[in-house]
Amino acid sequence: MNTTERIGKAIEIAVECGRFDGSHHKMWVIDQMLRILTDCPIITRSATDAAGRPYTYEAYGENDAYRQAVNTGDQHWFAWDVGVAP
Repeated sequence: MNTTERIGKAIEIAVECGRFDGSHHKMWVIDQMLRILTDCPIITRSATDAAGRPYTYEAYGENDAYRQAVNTGDQHWFAWDVGVAP
């Protein structure tokens, strides 16, 4: 994805998901925007729904640029919050 596409996708996430109440949802939006803007790869993840059924979904993974952005160097005082998807 080129820079213009990444910016557009980050804006799309902000507009579509940024309206949900709750700081945990807002943090998820910020985290997703950062992952998009740092060009993190899309990966397949597994989870289990409320009924115990497994499923897979696509999500943004991590890369060195993302890890560098969220690493404060002092995890005692601050840990990056990835939030909760709305």
